[in-house]
Amino acid sequence: MDTSVSLLMVCMGNICRSPTAHGVLRARIAERSWQQWVTVESCGTHGYHVGEAPDARAQQHALRRGYDLSDLRARQVQSDDFRRHALILAMDLQNLARLEQLCPPALQHKLHLLPQFCSQHRSTTVPDPYYGGSDGFEKVLDLVEDACNGLLQHLARLHPQLP
Repeated sequence: MDTSVSLLMVCMGNICRSPTAHGVLRARIAERSWQQWVTVESCGTHGYHVGEAPDARAQQHALRRGYDLSDLRARQVQSDDFRRHALILAMDLQNLARLEQLCPPALQHKLHLLPQFCSQHRSTTVPDPYYGGSDGFEKVLDLVEDACNGLLQHLARLHPQLP
């Protein structure tokens, strides 16, 4: 593959859902040995938690499934993100709407909802677990794992030269 594909996971504060998706997808990319072709980042539509590590509960639940999020730090979406990333994947409709407001019209085709790549679950959103209990973080992981698997299958179809 001549060029790499860069993916961006987006939620509101970049401390629960998008870093979870970042960590899961990063692990799935490594499992396929695609690191030189496919990269992933995450950010939030709002700057509430810039510089902070992912929520401790998100890290704890992810680690139980083998995903280490400890090196990730929250950041806010920047105008350059719309140019740099091939796909920008929002966790829910509100964050997708915010991205649509910020994104130049010529680049809107890059904006998608992550759950559209799910094959096992039927959901239009990855629900925010922040104000809930442990089951919310597990639900996020279930949806994100499913969506990341589907996303990589999608990339393999688009880029048949991937090993």
